[in-house]
Amino acid sequence: MKIVIVTDAWTPQVNGVVTTLVDLRERLGLAGHEVVVVEPSGFRTVRCPGYAEITLAWRPGAEMARRLDGARADAIHIATEGPLGLAARACCQRRRWPFTTAFHSRFPDFLAAAFGVPATWGYAMLRRFHAPSSGVLVPSAGTLEILQRHGFRRVRSWSHGIDLALFQPRAAASLGLPRPVFLFVGRVSPEKNLEAFLKLDLPGTKVVCGAGPLLARLRRAYPDVRWMGSVPRHQLVDFYAAADSFVYPSRTDTFGLVMLEAMACGTPVAAFPVAGPLDVVGSSDGGVLDTDLRRAALASLDVPRERARARALEFDRDRVARQFVSYLAPIDADDALAPMTAMRRVA
Repeated sequence: MKIVIVTDAWTPQVNGVVTTLVDLRERLGLAGHEVVVVEPSGFRTVRCPGYAEITLAWRPGAEMARRLDGARADAIHIATEGPLGLAARACCQRRRWPFTTAFHSRFPDFLAAAFGVPATWGYAMLRRFHAPSSGVLVPSAGTLEILQRHGFRRVRSWSHGIDLALFQPRAAASLGLPRPVFLFVGRVSPEKNLEAFLKLDLPGTKVVCGAGPLLARLRRAYPDVRWMGSVPRHQLVDFYAAADSFVYPSRTDTFGLVMLEAMACGTPVAAFPVAGPLDVVGSSDGGVLDTDLRRAALASLDVPRERARARALEFDRDRVARQFVSYLAPIDADDALAPMTAMRRVA
């Protein structure tokens, strides 16, 4: 099967969406599928306001149509709602091709928290974007329920998996810091609610791995925190395995892949009982969810590391890839060839 995935988020960006899509492409390839990723590097781009490390395609409509027409795909998946996602959606609608979409980020809630924009406005806009989709893939049951409350249709639960061969416990791992070590990995940006972790009165050491628009300000405000900046993914294993607790303060993420990575390395999670943590940690005894984040962090120190690892083993990457394929909407062969036939007639 030839699958086209359209995404505004791609390498060298470092975030959960990119990690998920890179991993998905690998697993689909191993299963015998041909995967074409349409991402910003093939287009004219501009910097995203407030996130200089993120580039967005500029007026991609014509080039997107050329690429999708030339791909002659069996199925098209639109992973993001940015300029490339909008262009792909418009092209598919003109061609009358079915397509699936994904909901990875709760942007309406980010905007509501940061700027006071009513979340209902944002969800209404995204509902219109996803309305023609044959299936809206969401990574957690909690997010699925949120979207259904906001009137989204054809919502499908699609979990995530991780590389369990890479993310493993390392008995001798140590950061050489006063213990216990409380770790956060992720973007240093408003939607992560990072100060809820940084403000906690905790023993030992707080460690943050990640970069983002708030990094300079938070480093000045919290000089006792060990700020590691961006850490290559393969090196994150050392930080995960050496930490005593992984503290995840976000209230608005759809999943939280880094929690799963930490648990796979044997590190229990402390988080709020909201969508994302409720799906990753759930009712397992691999972490602690509490409305009091400090209480959760301290209680997580008593969680046996093997319990955290056991929970992570439930998230199989190949099963996730098979589920993704099962949701795809096949394009009729005659419909896929129609644009090419029309172009030959014009020529």
